[in-house]
Amino acid sequence: MKKNILILSSSPRKGGNSDLLCDEFMRGAVDSGHSVEKIRLAEKNIRYCTGCCTCINKQGACAQQDDFNDMMQKMIACDVMVLATPVYFHTMNAQMKTFIDRCCSAYSLVNDKEVYFVAAAAGGTSETRKAVDSLRVFTGCLKNITEKGVLSATGMWHVGGVTGSPVLKQAYTLGKNA
Repeated sequence: MKKNILILSSSPRKGGNSDLLCDEFMRGAVDSGHSVEKIRLAEKNIRYCTGCCTCINKQGACAQQDDFNDMMQKMIACDVMVLATPVYFHTMNAQMKTFIDRCCSAYSLVNDKEVYFVAAAAGGTSETRKAVDSLRVFTGCLKNITEKGVLSATGMWHVGGVTGSPVLKQAYTLGKNA
């Protein structure tokens, strides 16, 4: 069955390790015939949530007019979400956190999704595990979410460090089997 897959890459570096893992996931998913869109959050204008509470009175509405509103519609429409982040101080980076905070306006409309987590860290598995756990806090607020896989790349100090690594093949396989 063809799925609509949305990849949210929060790497501030195009070609960074988590971004390259997203590319391989996407390649595998496309090879399986799925429809895939990858959004690089660093290339989007996403303002911080201001706490204005407009969304409390009108579900799905956000007072801010920026790139987030279109991305939220894509998130609502997709079958599969991939949340990918480099690990900064044992958690997701600021680009992903800002995106998640803005989801207050419509998170209750994001239902029935399969979710994959991707985390790349200079450190070890304890760092990526903590980052994925922080992403799970977000997906735990959504309805009927099925976690399908976690991809963890560790020891990735340099840009492109995943190149030639077995984790790159794992990313392709996850996408292929999505």
